[in-house]
Amino acid sequence: MPTPPHPYLAEPLPRAFAHRGWHLDEMSEMENSLPAFRRAVAEGFRYVETDVHATSDGVVVVHHDALLDRTTDGTGPIARQTWRTVSRAKVGGRAPISRLEDVLEELPGAFFNVDVKAADAVEPFVRVLERLDAFDRVAGASFSDARLARLRKLAGPRLITSLGPRSAAILWANGWLPFLRLGFLSRGALAQVPVRQGRMTIVDKAFLRSARKAGVEVHTWTINDKEHMRSLLDLGVDGIVTDRPDLLRELLIERGAWPSVNGHNP
Repeated sequence: MPTPPHPYLAEPLPRAFAHRGWHLDEMSEMENSLPAFRRAVAEGFRYVETDVHATSDGVVVVHHDALLDRTTDGTGPIARQTWRTVSRAKVGGRAPISRLEDVLEELPGAFFNVDVKAADAVEPFVRVLERLDAFDRVAGASFSDARLARLRKLAGPRLITSLGPRSAAILWANGWLPFLRLGFLSRGALAQVPVRQGRMTIVDKAFLRSARKAGVEVHTWTINDKEHMRSLLDLGVDGIVTDRPDLLRELLIERGAWPSVNGHNP
């Protein structure tokens, strides 16, 4: 019998990711806040993208930047402050910064794509997933091959992960030089990549063909234009990460590809 897919991948394609939650209009300053995640789920999104750091006492917090300054009324590096201090910071001056475990407990039906932003957050992140038994609904991501390797070593096959830069480069090379058959060297199940890097096109038919052979899904980020979303879906990408979840939902409804709730689309 065929091996069943990891629960994170059991939902129908394409996957629609609300990048850092729903931070539009009156929520525009609320990225990576619990209200932004709640809103994304309330709007029908099953997948949410977010980021984590760890405080000096090992608490995993949901935040993109290493510093609190840009999106909260707090200041300074998260890694040099205790949770007691960081917990006083408010996103957009309105909502307290959240621990990852609070977000996972608040939204048990959502899938989270979590970019682990620092090496000192790797072990605390895995401990949170173990404590909450949340491996089925969290994917680990990073722009660091070393952090991803550490995640895989600690969590094993329970945790689905993205490809790091090295593995993504191998997939890209194998797309253009398929006779090398390098796909087996890539590590991870999700190629989460920009469409272009500088002058280089990454996501094209060759890249998708290489990913298919390796059994890897391709998720593109961060796509905020509806026509660009349409062209990527037509090309065959498996998922789109966006700051405009309203546009992506609208497009998927038009295409009959938006997941229904109790048999009804919004």
